Amino acid sequence: MKRFQYHFEPQTGWMNDPNGLVYFRGYYHAFFQHFPYAPKWGPMHWGHAISRDLIHWQELPIALRPDQEYENNGGCFSGSAVVKDDNLYLFYTSVGVRLGQTQSMAVSEDGIHFTKYAGNPLLRACPVDSGAPCGNRDFRDPKVTWIDGHYYMVCGSGQNGVGKVLLFTSDDLIHWEFISILLEGAQYGTVIECPDFFFLDGQYVLMFSHMGRTENATHFMMGDFDGVHFTPRHHQQIEAGPDFYAPQTLSAPDGRRILIGWMYHWQKPLPPGSPRAGALSLPRTLQIENGRLLTKPVAEAHSLLRSSSPYVCIKENLLQLSDGRRIVLSKTFPTVRSVQILEDQKAVEVFVNDGEWAASTWLDDEVFL
Repeated sequence: MKRFQYHFEPQTGWMNDPNGLVYFRGYYHAFFQHFPYAPKWGPMHWGHAISRDLIHWQELPIALRPDQEYENNGGCFSGSAVVKDDNLYLFYTSVGVRLGQTQSMAVSEDGIHFTKYAGNPLLRACPVDSGAPCGNRDFRDPKVTWIDGHYYMVCGSGQNGVGKVLLFTSDDLIHWEFISILLEGAQYGTVIECPDFFFLDGQYVLMFSHMGRTENATHFMMGDFDGVHFTPRHHQQIEAGPDFYAPQTLSAPDGRRILIGWMYHWQKPLPPGSPRAGALSLPRTLQIENGRLLTKPVAEAHSLLRSSSPYVCIKENLLQLSDGRRIVLSKTFPTVRSVQILEDQKAVEVFVNDGEWAASTWLDDEVFL
């Protein structure tokens, strides 16, 4: 069974959403949703990998295990990481029978060994009633970011078929105050997942995932933020999939905003005999040019890119992406000015017009087995 050369995947087991993307003590850290005992979803752990160059990754011991009462019905779901006072803080959704989905924290001095906060869960109740008996059926994926001198946390939620992004703030990473519903709308799905909120190139950006989609599953919005309310001004869907979901960003030491997604999807059948499922996408750099958000392969990957591939067909302004057996995605552009492609054993990622559009697909089993 082929393994990736330039994408991280675990030695064994299942992985989905990237979590806790952060630069800490000389390494990029990527945590991820992980069931280490079989290549299928199970009680969630946080796997852990590190890299110096965003291309070659080393898998480390599991960072979080579902070993607490408040994690006994699903485990440790998605979340984020923050560096404060030279310590690494992880924020994650803890899922238990009694409280449902709550938000918890763990801290590390070395970035490898983590201690869960004795006062967990930090957020024990969703401020917007989800309709579940405990109120916490859909309240997850805390992403913590430092913006304008404050810590902000966004969480995904949903109520009565309307997806929502909830906003909290804190001065100490422990005590959190609910501020507002940052965004809501049924057009974004019944539950918004994996939101991320950050400041980039003079603009406030809100990014989130549309549950249930395999294509165009990630929304990007630029807009105004007054410390409480976010007013979207521009909406894009520049990551097309079909094997791309739940991306998260981090701030690199050189100031770049880097995005990594989950490269796989929930409905994908597992190749017979495979010991693992799921991978991280190629890291991208996000930037804003002429009022548009662009997503480009990180500079560290440029030597790996090519301009043509048997899996990418361009006919004038029509681009078709194949998994080796069938066309999985077609896109028409006003013009195709440039194409960058990464082939890596069992997946293909393509970037069009210097960051205007990107897509990722896992190859058909018979191509890469």
